[in-house]
Amino acid sequence: MVRQRRRTVLQAPLVFVLAAVLLAGCGSPTVPPETSDAATDPGTATPATSTTAGGPPSSSGWKTFTTSDGTLSFDYPATWEVRDPAGEAPLGGEFVDVVNAAGKQMAALRTNIVTGAECGDQQPYMLIDSEPMQALAEPGSADQNVPRYVFEGRGDTAAAEASPPTYASYGITMMPEETGPMSCPMFQLFLWPPSGALFGQAYDPAKNTTPGDPGLPYLEKAKLYATTAEYQDVRKMITSLRPAAKGTGAATEPAK
Repeated sequence: MVRQRRRTVLQAPLVFVLAAVLLAGCGSPTVPPETSDAATDPGTATPATSTTAGGPPSSSGWKTFTTSDGTLSFDYPATWEVRDPAGEAPLGGEFVDVVNAAGKQMAALRTNIVTGAECGDQQPYMLIDSEPMQALAEPGSADQNVPRYVFEGRGDTAAAEASPPTYASYGITMMPEETGPMSCPMFQLFLWPPSGALFGQAYDPAKNTTPGDPGLPYLEKAKLYATTAEYQDVRKMITSLRPAAKGTGAATEPAK
């Protein structure tokens, strides 16, 4: 009965499921990405992968968190905190949030999520940043796409606020890179035993400190956020996610 309930929930339209999970908080290289028109305008699928040094510095001093089941680890700024907002995930698996020094959520990690997607109505597509994450590729799954870190957007570039179908999110996906101006709804989940996982968050100007005119369109703010030191820290944290070394046991820094 539990398995059927999980499958029913996650086969709802994925854009709404993902946005609801990440925005509600219950379930995302350390240099800024390129932000040229070719990499950020809707209708362009050229990845804006960062590979060179430079840009504003990221936070100094990092800690390592290992999940309570001893399977995944990631690094995070020493001034940030890993929290368990619900005590335990309602359907099992890991259930933690990472918040910055101001108490604002920067990303959520959830495991034991059933993956599976159907492409609904396609939307204008924006890729802000992308990087392969080979460490998360499942052994023996050569027929699967290597998980990728992405910061991507969908929808109306003139929209003032996030509202379906206009939204942006950073996290890990197992979907291949888009090759055209339109895209299926966002799918920021990746395969992880026994089913799947997510590590990321919907971009929210109220949580993600963003420079520039507050009156700018929502997706323009997302592109500006990608130039900040805070984003570098978020990116570095999420792309550090990896299988934990055997024998690490409980969390290095227990969730609060």
